[in-house]
Amino acid sequence: MYGKIKQYLSEELSQIESNGLLKRERIITTPQGANVQVSTGEDVVIMCANNYLGLSSHPDVVDAAKKALDTHGYGMSSVRFICGTQDIHKELERKIAAFYGTEDTILYAAAFDANGGVFEPLFSEQDAIISDELNHASIIDGVRLCKAARYRYKHSDMADLEKQLQDAQAQRFRIIVTDGVFSMDGDLAKMDEICALAEKYDALVMTDECHSAGFIGKTGRGVPEHFGVMDKVDIITGTLGKALGGAMGGYTTGKKEIIEMLRQRSRPYLFSNSLAPAIVGASIKVFDVLSSTTELRDKLEANTAYFKERIKAAGFDIKPGDSPIVPIMLYDAALSQEFANRLLNEGVYAIGFFYPVVAKGQARIRTQISAAHSIADLDKAIAAFIKVGKELKVIS
Repeated sequence: MYGKIKQYLSEELSQIESNGLLKRERIITTPQGANVQVSTGEDVVIMCANNYLGLSSHPDVVDAAKKALDTHGYGMSSVRFICGTQDIHKELERKIAAFYGTEDTILYAAAFDANGGVFEPLFSEQDAIISDELNHASIIDGVRLCKAARYRYKHSDMADLEKQLQDAQAQRFRIIVTDGVFSMDGDLAKMDEICALAEKYDALVMTDECHSAGFIGKTGRGVPEHFGVMDKVDIITGTLGKALGGAMGGYTTGKKEIIEMLRQRSRPYLFSNSLAPAIVGASIKVFDVLSSTTELRDKLEANTAYFKERIKAAGFDIKPGDSPIVPIMLYDAALSQEFANRLLNEGVYAIGFFYPVVAKGQARIRTQISAAHSIADLDKAIAAFIKVGKELKVIS
């Protein structure tokens, strides 16, 4: 039975490898951080983690996880509505709602689940979902699970968004859905203009803040804070798996009736195990830290400005944006792989991105800056990029 498909898969994989596009996982043998050790023994600077605030192995976060293991155990062996809700789950939901100034929050096993489970319980074939064309795959998949009419607007094109809103006026309810920070390019959604159009055309607004929670905005409340529209966004989804500790887990926060309906009908919530107590305990500590100081957010902002200034001065083509995602454009897929491999030889860990992760002809090295990076770390990375860039004739 397996013979024909085995041959097909083997041929496809061989073709991917011969094209220089086979993805190989590099094995890390230490905790995640600004510097890690890989299985071949080298110490390298990590330049591609979502560890924006350096909290993935922060001693206070690790200690909080250990304490939660002692007080609340390893796992719940249940979904939330049966016997999977502990007091710390409710405490974390309250802290997230307080952080964003929203009415309630619901936790998920992953942010992919949060986006996958938000649309179907709220919208039907009578309604419309209007989505940015570059939204994350989890939003795209969540929309596919819903029977609402689908409208897509050109990336951050407010004139096209207005046209889609006009076309959707026959529907009962409308919701505009966007990433807050677009993970491949690092640019921010025009949240103030989106909210203005939502008011004009009677639409809800939802934003995915996975790549902004904790560090975008003056106090890290994300893109809505950056644009001064926190009170105008109806639904926020986010992750605990990036800046907020880096383990896993997601959340949706917003109006109380919306969150209550998700508790009743959101399939990823109803049919997935509760978030592990250790992750919950660590996440509570993370929100305590973020609510008490902007020190890490401020350090990240300074590190990002330092890296961008010097990498641009070296002659690299980077995508503009106000986030710590700094895509260094190479355009050619095979070149991005070769560039990444040579960077590793120089002690810098970064990954080449190419189709289908990004559009054809838009291959790049996506670098991501962390508050944990020292200036010495950044200088090492910059020097490696310059050396490899000259070797491969990307820069002169």
